[in-house]
Amino acid sequence: MSEQAVSQERLILMAMRKTLASIVRDLTPTEAMQRYPLSETTVEDVKACFDLIAARERELAAQEGLATHELPR
Repeated sequence: MSEQAVSQERLILMAMRKTLASIVRDLTPTEAMQRYPLSETTVEDVKACFDLIAARERELAAQEGLATHELPR
């Protein structure tokens, strides 16, 4: 894979992770007594998406010879 393609993929993954985190943050109830609006299945699916994004970011970092702590946050 070319360096430009890897860079583009990394940008896409970063945008997806940040957007998904923002959605979760926006949906999180501000009051303790409020019910969380997402079903348990959806919450598990979101967690799986975060896991897949992180796994691909690690793969890209390994291809580039970067250590995990060198990845952008």
